[in-house]
Amino acid sequence: MTPELRRSLGVFDAVVIGLGSMIGAGIFVALGPAARAAGSGLLLGLALAAVIAYCNAMSSARLAARYPASGGTYVYGRERLGEFWGYLAGWAFIVGKTASCAAMALTVGAYAWPDQAHAVAVAAVVALAAVNYGGVQKSAWLTRAIVAVVLAVLAAVVVVSLGSDSADFDRLDVGADVSAGGVLQAAGLLFFAFAGYARIATLGEEVKDPARTIPRAVPLALGIALVVYVCVAVSVLSVLGAGELGRATAPLADAVRAAGAQWLTPVVRVGAAVAALGSLLALILGVSRTTLAMARDGHLPGALAAVHPRFQVPHRAELAVGAVVAVVAATADVRGAIGFSSFGVLVYYAIANASAWTLSSDSDRDTPVRVAQARATTVRVTAGLGLAGCLVLAFALPALSVAAGAAVLAVGVVVYAVRRRG
Repeated sequence: MTPELRRSLGVFDAVVIGLGSMIGAGIFVALGPAARAAGSGLLLGLALAAVIAYCNAMSSARLAARYPASGGTYVYGRERLGEFWGYLAGWAFIVGKTASCAAMALTVGAYAWPDQAHAVAVAAVVALAAVNYGGVQKSAWLTRAIVAVVLAVLAAVVVVSLGSDSADFDRLDVGADVSAGGVLQAAGLLFFAFAGYARIATLGEEVKDPARTIPRAVPLALGIALVVYVCVAVSVLSVLGAGELGRATAPLADAVRAAGAQWLTPVVRVGAAVAALGSLLALILGVSRTTLAMARDGHLPGALAAVHPRFQVPHRAELAVGAVVAVVAATADVRGAIGFSSFGVLVYYAIANASAWTLSSDSDRDTPVRVAQARATTVRVTAGLGLAGCLVLAFALPALSVAAGAAVLAVGVVVYAVRRRG
């Protein structure tokens, strides 16, 4: 019998883990590149990213309630579309999110101790891998503290920015600089920050009563994150304007300086480092659980499918993921990998939506026909919009990101074909 993970996460913990993934370092750095792409259409890009993220979230929640096992879309694609599509989703997730892990670790180092960024990044990976090894409940407790700190810092940024004489709401107007391509590219970059709700679904095997908990936790976490993002984007845009925001390397720090609150700058730096820690913690959790699921099916070495008898966590998968991320963080600078990671994540969610589309063909004998038809229509609309949106945003990303992402997916396809022939 395959050993299972311990179900210990309730709705609150699941929401917190989702928020820890979404309200992470992305909000501290992603607004600049997005504003560069969209100009004064930044808020339009944010709205588009939110709509597509909502469709994806609903698809993920429905699938996670049906298949409450570790692995997320790897499991859904395998069960609904076939082994290859599940494998491709898992491959895209592991490769893309491993790069994201290293990027978040380096972000911690860059903010905490810039001269020793690589050493701090490795130390952060080792420390968080140790926390995850002790059980998912310990990870949830640490994530609670991280989310509380980050929300407090973001609230201070919003209050100071909107309350300053530098705030000008005319800067929120959409101008002639806006183009459809720019808005789409900004939405693709901002989607990267929304993608953390998948962590709730990926941890499906560790959630109590997943059929009820996951459908509640996913939209709740996404809704809270959206409110936070809108408040931060409006406040920063009103102080800096689209042009200056697009040139900013640390937009939130620049906004509080422009608002005359220089004393808040070091607090924002600490908040960014803590936020990156929260993202890294949740990312390691998600990648290790997908690694566990793929190892169970023989797509990765079987030793990675082991579950610790005491802590009931995939300890070998966590150690393997931590080791790979530590090596990458120690030897490379992958902070520019947001586009590459976004491409992989968007492919991952495209497969999730395609999997959810097939749910409309399922019928429940106890459900009246009219109700079942209404549910099927809702599933098809959200899954269809999510699928189309993911594909459009994926190919609206910078050409280099699309090329790199496509190349990595091609490598995965080759590995799958070789393994099948062997």
